[in-house]
Amino acid sequence: MVEIPADFARSVVEREGEPGQAWVESLPALIDEFLGRWQCTAVEPITRGGVGVILPVKRHDGVPAVMKVSFTHPGNRYEAEAFATWGGRGAVLLYERDDAHFAMLLEQAEWETLDDVGDVYQATEIMGRLARRLAIPAPAHLPRLADRADEWEQNLRADSDALDHPLSSHALGAALATIRDLARRQPETMVHGDFHFGNVVRAHREPWLAIDPKGLAGDLAADSFRVLVRGHDSLRAADNPEAELLRRLAIFADAAEIERERVIRWAQLDTMIGAYRARKANDADWIVEFFDQATEVLATHL
Repeated sequence: MVEIPADFARSVVEREGEPGQAWVESLPALIDEFLGRWQCTAVEPITRGGVGVILPVKRHDGVPAVMKVSFTHPGNRYEAEAFATWGGRGAVLLYERDDAHFAMLLEQAEWETLDDVGDVYQATEIMGRLARRLAIPAPAHLPRLADRADEWEQNLRADSDALDHPLSSHALGAALATIRDLARRQPETMVHGDFHFGNVVRAHREPWLAIDPKGLAGDLAADSFRVLVRGHDSLRAADNPEAELLRRLAIFADAAEIERERVIRWAQLDTMIGAYRARKANDADWIVEFFDQATEVLATHL
């Protein structure tokens, strides 16, 4: 029976309470069940993710793969559906799935991600090209980003009134205008939903493939700012952070074949939401400052 990493088990229980404890206790037997059902053999120890575990395996036909089993969290509900819809187009292949247990057998890739490339401009361009490849019609039953527009507006207005902050009325107005103009009527396109450097891995079948999607339908530009977040250290350290922010958004927009203004508008909305979320979470001062500066900079270009 496989061994569950102690730090992963502890974090699940701390976050999820009794349901998390019950799930962790059931996980070794559950993994053994899937190893038998999918005719696989474990070849390496389990590694952990944020909400699930990854087990490198070999299939009965000798093909290497990975088994992923996640805690039954709503945010992971449509991950397998996203992989199935893409069918390997820009994302790892889905071999097997058990939606009731949030379990999948996936194509094996490398552990290297775009975080490891070193050249942030190259990585951003790769993200843009990959985003365009992933932009295919979404199944009708996937969650629509447009359905969140009212909640975004209500939260922004409430947070603006309730929180002590230095954000300008112009920045808030720009974010609300994006919700009005873009968020309520969105394309029926597959959207990754958590598209950042760490969720793109080096692979064999293609140079780079996406992992860990949320499985949403909406505007391709909605993921724009997430592409930049993992490069925030170099962004903050740049001689001219404002120019650097706009340059990276432009690289992503051009590679993804999206209008630059549309990318800026979605990114500004995301940073506005992030600025308030960081305050409510009592995040470190530099995180709050980062979101504040980004949302104000982007608002001035709208």
